Amino acid sequence: MTFLSKNLFNIENNNVIITGTSRGIGQTLAKGFLDSGANVFGLSRTNSELLKKYPRFKHLEIDLMDKNKISDLINDIGNKTQNINTLINCAGVSEPMEEYDLNRNSFKNTLDINLISVFYLSNEVVKFMKKEKYPSIINVTSIGSSLGFPSNPAYISSKAALSGLTRSLAIDFSKYQVRVNNLVPGYFLTEMTRKSYEDENKRQARSSRTVLSRWGDPKELIGPAIFLASEASSYMTGIDLIVDGGWSIKGL
Repeated sequence: MTFLSKNLFNIENNNVIITGTSRGIGQTLAKGFLDSGANVFGLSRTNSELLKKYPRFKHLEIDLMDKNKISDLINDIGNKTQNINTLINCAGVSEPMEEYDLNRNSFKNTLDINLISVFYLSNEVVKFMKKEKYPSIINVTSIGSSLGFPSNPAYISSKAALSGLTRSLAIDFSKYQVRVNNLVPGYFLTEMTRKSYEDENKRQARSSRTVLSRWGDPKELIGPAIFLASEASSYMTGIDLIVDGGWSIKGL
């Protein structure tokens, strides 16, 4: 391994906060960062199996709709570590239109978790990133942030707004040299998408929309995320890093 490649992507001993680590993409990213030598603070409502295997993983239970708890938790992490290198906002919910309950504020709750919590987390974390060499905030959006999909207006709205928030924060946080970028997945097999995957017609329809003719494995997001967290992307901010198997560029 050359000096260049060994150091560009090095995240060893970095302090990384990842939301939504109890399952899905968040848990997969946490495992990838831990395997690469980072210290990971996982924020989620339920515990993670990563605790059993990784001493450098800390689970912190939180309701991301609780603004005050977010502030207290980030301040506690920052004061203990004295620095935070990376924040990955991965937690998200998706509730199909047919399951909406207007009396339960389903639409608003989706925005609160997928969008509003990211704003609060980012503004709390940036206070502890100002002394870091390559500080990075990574927002996990979706190809739905720029493409239309049926029967899921809250999710699509939240991801479109999150994409815009990333560009805004990239400008606002540039004075601290904090980079803010979007990691944009296509269709990946997770607990959230399993129902569609197990429907053969839906699985094939989604596969056929990609250039690679398949769904993604969440592990295929680890490399792009480490890239955005490391020195390798030190001059990139406010961009969409699309990982969708070619869905968004396919014509015929």
